[in-house]
Amino acid sequence: MRFLVFICLVTAILGLAALYLGARFIAASDWATAHRETVWLALAFFVVLQLLGPTLYRVFPDRLNLMLAVHWVTYTALGVFTCFFFYSVAGDIVAAAWDALFGPRLAHGVEFSAVASLALVTVVVGFLQVATGPKVYEVEVALHDLPRAFDGFRIVQITDLHLGPTAGRRFARKVARIANRLEADVVALTGDFVDGTVASLSSALEPLGALRSREGLYCVLGNHEYYWGAPGWIEQFRSLGMRVLMNEHVLIERGGSVLALAGVTDYSAGRMLRGYESDPKKAIRGAPASAIKVLLAHHPESFREAERAGFDLQLSGHTHGGQFFPFSLLVRLTHRYYKGLHRFRRLWIYVSRGTGYWGPPLRFGVPGEVTRIRLRRA
Repeated sequence: MRFLVFICLVTAILGLAALYLGARFIAASDWATAHRETVWLALAFFVVLQLLGPTLYRVFPDRLNLMLAVHWVTYTALGVFTCFFFYSVAGDIVAAAWDALFGPRLAHGVEFSAVASLALVTVVVGFLQVATGPKVYEVEVALHDLPRAFDGFRIVQITDLHLGPTAGRRFARKVARIANRLEADVVALTGDFVDGTVASLSSALEPLGALRSREGLYCVLGNHEYYWGAPGWIEQFRSLGMRVLMNEHVLIERGGSVLALAGVTDYSAGRMLRGYESDPKKAIRGAPASAIKVLLAHHPESFREAERAGFDLQLSGHTHGGQFFPFSLLVRLTHRYYKGLHRFRRLWIYVSRGTGYWGPPLRFGVPGEVTRIRLRRA
């Protein structure tokens, strides 16, 4: 039911956007004016495709290989359409302001050519950023009272792979190779690794079992794991050698000092599965008071409860940093912390831009990342 509501809402929004874009295209192009039926049919086909692709995947998730072309066409078309729509809206706003300030605007055809060129550049560069893969980001976090034994401690964070319709085993293998070069003390996997069932994606996830670190692999679930059967995915992660932290912590000892690494269920998990409510206080209960406390929480919105629970550092993902323009600007309207390192009272929060992508295979101006966080004595 949640999926049906979501897909109907998205389809309705895309339908309205298609009406706007079709009317604008017909007004801006002599060719479109002469072939308006073709324009409307193409836009109607696009909207139906956006309804059909995700629905087929939800109904037949284990037939991924058979429908691979459908998914690539669906999500690529969505990326192209989104760029055209937002640039068209921006162009109309600029043109209206020009009219008000300077008189008649440029010819419609010139405006449309500019919009089409910008959209094309965004899509091409976005594809290339996805194809080249995630970058390595180096982040230092200075913590008060960090024991000398943990000065320089390296946490490699991987998050938001979104293996599924258009990203698979090859991408996971590439990410594992990058991470293994970073000589991690701990590998932290902060959710949203899959968009599909265990049966369809267990093979794609398998390369993450080759991840290596001195103190182990630790994982928390993101909201997308709950969409596709969290209990089954928990067992799959464990089979790959990962410790799944469900409102709990582990203690890492060095030189007589202790670091408490905790993890919580997703911020929205309690609304999907009873008994899976996110609880940072429970996650750290029983840890030594003197321990440095690090929280893995998929959703950055956990920061308030994490700070009240006494954590020193929170590592999150979820936002993708907006992934591509203009969402890279709009994301700040819904998330206080959406990328990079921030401070909330005594708590440091690092929000990754995500390692993979969701939906359209585009990353424009917001590269994917594998992050190496070094703890330093303040």
